[in-house]
Amino acid sequence: MPKVSVIIPAYNSITYLPATLDSVLEQTFTDFEVLIIDDGSSDNTSAWGSQIQDRRVQFMTQANQGTCAARNTGIALAQGEYIAFLDADDLWHPTKLAKQVRYLDEHPEVGLVYTWTALIDPEGRPTGRIFASRDRGDVWQQLVQRNITESGSSFMMRRCCFETVGVFDTTLSHVGDWDMCLRIAARYNFGAIEEPLVYYRQYSNSMSKNWQRVEKCFYTVLDKAFQSKLPELQDLKDRCYGLVNLTLAWKCLQTQTKDYKQAIQFRTTAIAYSPQLRYSKEYVRLSVAIAIVRWCGADGYNRLLAIFHALRRRISNLRNRLSLPLSTG
Repeated sequence: MPKVSVIIPAYNSITYLPATLDSVLEQTFTDFEVLIIDDGSSDNTSAWGSQIQDRRVQFMTQANQGTCAARNTGIALAQGEYIAFLDADDLWHPTKLAKQVRYLDEHPEVGLVYTWTALIDPEGRPTGRIFASRDRGDVWQQLVQRNITESGSSFMMRRCCFETVGVFDTTLSHVGDWDMCLRIAARYNFGAIEEPLVYYRQYSNSMSKNWQRVEKCFYTVLDKAFQSKLPELQDLKDRCYGLVNLTLAWKCLQTQTKDYKQAIQFRTTAIAYSPQLRYSKEYVRLSVAIAIVRWCGADGYNRLLAIFHALRRRISNLRNRLSLPLSTG
């Protein structure tokens, strides 16, 4: 039996999938199996998968059912004691599995361990931004406000967690990993490895344009999370719904059309839920971004963003050379 099962759900991801698989096969920890679940792709994923020679890799195809269903197929087939997920366009640092396995081995009270996440652009170049959290132990209240794991590619969990909390919710077309982490956090302690061992590919995509579906999934996750919570948590609940609306506003600005009018509506809803968010750093950053799009247009915003990313990459590279602390958030 392998120690770790790596589950990669794939849908029309042939552009990035070979590099994603390579980042697993190049891990310093080698006692693993890889389960690639082709979720009804219409590109060349199936032809590519049929040519994989590595015995540790299993490739299977199913009718298109969504990412959560593909992950569940992998869970049902997995044989590992620990399970890790990797999105088909993300990458792992070579030591990612080794460090997470060691952490779970040494901390039997922990059900899930996550790492920091570095953002890369569609070409795989670092943007200089690191998503980092030091929250560990009982993290439910922190997690319900923000997905501290950041991506489904960052965490490894014990197989027994699924026996306790169930598998992924297939009714969620978005944020299924956040829902899973919240259910685990309600029953288990979390661990954190304070290094960026996941490279999350960021690009404008059509999924975010369908903000009605994204909004519904966010609300569903929060409704489930607070369903059995005490009335004393009402202030926290209002804050969480406000934060979700700030996130939705950002998603409007991350599409190619840069829909700032819809972003303004989400921002207004956020303040209606939790007025104190008006003084948060996230609200100020969002308001500045909306103003830039409004007065400079989508092209002007993209040009300023490109300049900012180039500057941030340069600063990040300088920090790395000088061994200064990472810029996070």
